[in-house]
Amino acid sequence: MSFPTKSPAVTTAGLLISLGIIYGDIGTSPLYVMKAIVGDALISETLVYGGISCVFWTLTLQTTVKYVLLTLQADNNGEGGIFSLYTLIRRRAAWLIVPAMVGGAALLADGIITPPISISSAVEGLRIIYPDIPTVPIVLAILSGLFLMQSFGTEIVGKAFGPVMLLWFTMLSVLGASSVVQHPEILRAFNPAYAYELLVSYPNGFWLLGAVFLCTTGAEALYSDLGHCGRLNIRLSWIFVKSSLLLNYLGQGAWLMTQEGKHLVGNPFYHLMPDWFLLAGITVATIAAIIASQALISGSFTLISEAIRLNLWPRVQLVYPTNLKGQLYIPSVNWLLWIGCVGVVLYFRESAHMEAAYGLAITAAMLSTTLLMASYLYTRFKSHLLSKLFLVVYLSIEIAFLIANLSKFQHGGWVSMLIGFLLLSVMYIWISAFYIKHSLTEYVRLKHYLPALQELSADETVPKYTTHLVFMTSAPDPKKIESKVIYSIFQKRPKRADIYWFIHVETTDAPYTSEYKVRHIAEGDVIRIDFRLGFRVEQRINLFFRKVVEELVSNGEVDITSRYPSLSRQQMIGDFRFVVLEKYLSVENDLPLNKRVIMQWYFNIKEFATSETKWFGLDTSSVKVEKVPLVIRPVKLPDLKRIPG
Repeated sequence: MSFPTKSPAVTTAGLLISLGIIYGDIGTSPLYVMKAIVGDALISETLVYGGISCVFWTLTLQTTVKYVLLTLQADNNGEGGIFSLYTLIRRRAAWLIVPAMVGGAALLADGIITPPISISSAVEGLRIIYPDIPTVPIVLAILSGLFLMQSFGTEIVGKAFGPVMLLWFTMLSVLGASSVVQHPEILRAFNPAYAYELLVSYPNGFWLLGAVFLCTTGAEALYSDLGHCGRLNIRLSWIFVKSSLLLNYLGQGAWLMTQEGKHLVGNPFYHLMPDWFLLAGITVATIAAIIASQALISGSFTLISEAIRLNLWPRVQLVYPTNLKGQLYIPSVNWLLWIGCVGVVLYFRESAHMEAAYGLAITAAMLSTTLLMASYLYTRFKSHLLSKLFLVVYLSIEIAFLIANLSKFQHGGWVSMLIGFLLLSVMYIWISAFYIKHSLTEYVRLKHYLPALQELSADETVPKYTTHLVFMTSAPDPKKIESKVIYSIFQKRPKRADIYWFIHVETTDAPYTSEYKVRHIAEGDVIRIDFRLGFRVEQRINLFFRKVVEELVSNGEVDITSRYPSLSRQQMIGDFRFVVLEKYLSVENDLPLNKRVIMQWYFNIKEFATSETKWFGLDTSSVKVEKVPLVIRPVKLPDLKRIPG
């Protein structure tokens, strides 16, 4: 039960996979960035040169320096992403969970906005050939097909992603370079003076940062997919990707300068293509946009699975459609994303309108990563100077982007903020309810009940409940057990068994830990098993438990033969039965308003979550679920006065 944690080595295949998995979002940004920067304004040198200069320095400072060079250093046993970063530093300060939650919710919101804008921008290129073609039905059909495909896994399709994205970036380079040759003066846009002039001197220039920011929205994916591709593969492939992106932006700028003094008509990206190549180019762009969407959907599944292990999200059904590491499908999240994407397309209808909703949420995610990364830098290097320098530089950049993006709020930015807020509310309710329940769980010392357990096990006047009775326990201390478990064994209904097993599962900060420890608390009568599982390991407790029992039997540590004389003579194995204690909110509660609201919403959401039995992968035929009332604050009863009868 072990998993590899080493970062993948640099190989040609690894570089190709990096192109296919990581760069879909940031790689399709040329479809809409320059169009968003120019907008309805008259095309001018200040606007075009300044816009490209801002794009270059944003990609350099934000994507290259912050993410490729610095954030990729925060390696959690080969894994990356905002929750992996949080697990590296969460012991330093309790408040760090706040930016982790905000960042996680913002990334999920981004997963709802990105597929519609990427696919719409690509499909709308068909209007150059067919001016009256309705693009909304095509976009909806592509999105629906993409989400329907998720349940089958993406192993086969994923193998084609790398070569397709290699073709895409090559196309970006060739189209851009052929245009730059016609107007080589555009290379002057690398001078940061043009960016300064645009932001300071151009009318409303600062607010164009909201459009510029779209060029780096996929930077979080670089870190999130660290485990799939490896740090060196990402860094080396980024050199090619960044060069391709810049060439295409420069090429679009070169074409725009041929339209100086006019208003932009159409998308400058497609104006780079010769007429004979348009249909092929639009097809490649659409496929690249689908790949970008697939990467974000897969990333959302991974993000939710990590949030569940960290008690930040309800335990929903997780499906592993293939044996490929990292392949995961979450039905509830899949259809939630589909509903959100369809809603975005139907509400905005045009990619130009979607640009207003795009970018605001991801700015919050980047700010969250900055806060967590600053804490990580101090934890790792013990340098206040390095940590504060990183914090000052990137908070300054990202707050500027945030302020500029806030101008989009009333034009559609409120959509992504609303989605992010709803997702954040679920996380807040779930983690708050977890702490409320945890603070009220009563533990007792197990050794005080060992004589009673052994006596019950030997008492033949009590009907035998099962040969092996297994309880899931949340007690981290092996010497303790929940009082509710003791109540279930002795009072709810006396549960006589030959051997009592207690199983505890600890989720570790490392992603693929897979360890267990066995404690014989009372030889032959009471056994405790502690599983230590990484936050990316599927909790198939029934299978894990069976394997552990087989090893204990082969080592001669335990005898699981039935103790019924007739069955024992046949060497028959005794039966195993799990008991799962499921809490419900008791009516005998007098809660403060805030806790009452949190717990009511917690149990409302829990109705849609996976049961404890399914979550732990237990065999439903051998599980008994017992309802346990959760009393947070008992109702104060009035003084009752007895009167003569």
